[in-house]
Amino acid sequence: MNTTAPTDAAALDEQDCPEGHYSPDSPCFGKAAGRPRAADKAARREALLHTAGQLFLEKGYSKVSLEMIAREAHVAVRTIYVKFGGKAGLLNAIIANGREHYMAGVESMETDPRPMEEILHDFGLRFLRLCSMPTFTNLHRMVVAEAKTTPELAETFFKAGPQLTREELGRFFARPEIKAQLRPGLRDEMLPVFLINCIMGDYMSRLLFPREHAPTNDELRIRAAEGVDLFLHGVRR
Repeated sequence: MNTTAPTDAAALDEQDCPEGHYSPDSPCFGKAAGRPRAADKAARREALLHTAGQLFLEKGYSKVSLEMIAREAHVAVRTIYVKFGGKAGLLNAIIANGREHYMAGVESMETDPRPMEEILHDFGLRFLRLCSMPTFTNLHRMVVAEAKTTPELAETFFKAGPQLTREELGRFFARPEIKAQLRPGLRDEMLPVFLINCIMGDYMSRLLFPREHAPTNDELRIRAAEGVDLFLHGVRR
C-alpha cells in the first residue's frame, strides 16, 4: 500500500533532480526552480524509462536495483516508488511506453472499418515487426532466463504485453460483423491465441538464438500472410 501523501508526490515531481546533481554535465543543470512544466515532466519520465530499460537489458532484471537506476537517471529512489510503485511497476511502464510508441497512429482494431482479412494481415505484419526488434528480442530472452527465479518479471511482462494483445484481439473478434464471419461454437478465448500461434509458428523459439541478419520486411510480410491465411482457413464460415 502506498502511504505517500499527495503533497509528497507533487513535491517529488519538483525534485526529480536531487541535490548534488546540478553540475554543468548533469541533466539537471540549468533547470528552473519550482514545479516543472508538463513537457519537462514528460521528458524526465521518458529519460528515466530509457535509463531503466537499458540497465535491465544490459545487466538483467534481478541484478538491477532501484538505487542503481536512481543513480544513473539522476532521480531519487523515492521518486520511482511514488511514480511507479517499485521495480515491477517501472518495468510495466517501460513495456507500456514502448507499446504506445510503436502503436501510435494505428487505428484501433475495435473500430477499423476495413475487411477482416485486411485488418488481420496488418496486425500480423505489425506484430512480427515488433517481435523482430532487437529491444523486444533482448527483453524476451531476459524474461525466459529469469522467469523461474524472478516470477514477478514474467508476470509483469505477460500483463503488460501478451495479455494486452490478446485482449485487443478478443475485442476485435467480438465485433458482431466479425463474429458473423466465423464458424459457430468457437471459444472466444481461443481465437487470439490461435491467431498468434498461426502467425508466429516457431518464431519465438528462434528469437532465443541470435541471427546474423534481421528478417526483411518482405519475409515478415510473407510470414504474416501465410499465418493469417492458415488462421482464416480454420475459423471462417
